[in-house]
Amino acid sequence: MSMSVTFWGLLIPFLGTALGSACVFFMKREMRDGIQRALLGFAAGVMIAASVWSLLIPAMDMSASLGKLAFFPALTGFALGVGFLFLLDRITPHLHAMAENPEGPKSSVNKISRTMMLVFAVTLHNIPEGMAVGVVFASFLSGGQSISSADALALSLGIAIQNFPEGAIISMPLRSEGNGKAKAFVYGALSGAVEPVAAVITILLTSLVLPFLPYLLAFAAGAMVYVVVEELIPEATRDEKTDICTIGFAIGFALMMVLDVALG
Repeated sequence: MSMSVTFWGLLIPFLGTALGSACVFFMKREMRDGIQRALLGFAAGVMIAASVWSLLIPAMDMSASLGKLAFFPALTGFALGVGFLFLLDRITPHLHAMAENPEGPKSSVNKISRTMMLVFAVTLHNIPEGMAVGVVFASFLSGGQSISSADALALSLGIAIQNFPEGAIISMPLRSEGNGKAKAFVYGALSGAVEPVAAVITILLTSLVLPFLPYLLAFAAGAMVYVVVEELIPEATRDEKTDICTIGFAIGFALMMVLDVALG
């Protein structure tokens, strides 16, 4: 049972990217703005709630033996997670900025360059997300009580929802540049393939991971919070259209809270 849950948990984020990339087969240009904002808000709510209940609180519970310093591993890991994503953002383009102008200058060389940069940026952003999923499932498979199957699957679902528009962000510009729908879909889907690979590698290194699990869980939380604040919320609330995002965020946060408390 646990292996079946783990298999689907590792696959769900990739499926989110693939489904987003598949939009190229059904949409003429791009995803409807309201739907994209609602999905981004929902994913943000799920990921913030997951960062608290599924990552930071378990990290502190695992460090209970430290007494009043039980917060230290969580604080350290959280800061490292935020710092890592901050540095990553300095060396790769912002996804929403590239999505707004995916073609750049009109020369074919620049279009190829920007398209490859976009694929690279999304792929690189997906690696720590895959590691986060791997860390959570490594804890679940270890038999610890801090992470339940519901926690792990809910986190995977939240990342998958976030990945949905990312897949479309790649496939749509590729299609608009004259590439075939199949090629645009494959490029978009492959950008998410690194997530299950990173997750599997993390799980295979479980024996090395477990002693540092509180730090790694908090690291994943820091990375998630950074993605929400830096990428999802600004994209979902651009032009001061915040209502749909806010509703989506509230629903996502409430759903994750219920899943964690009721099924955890």
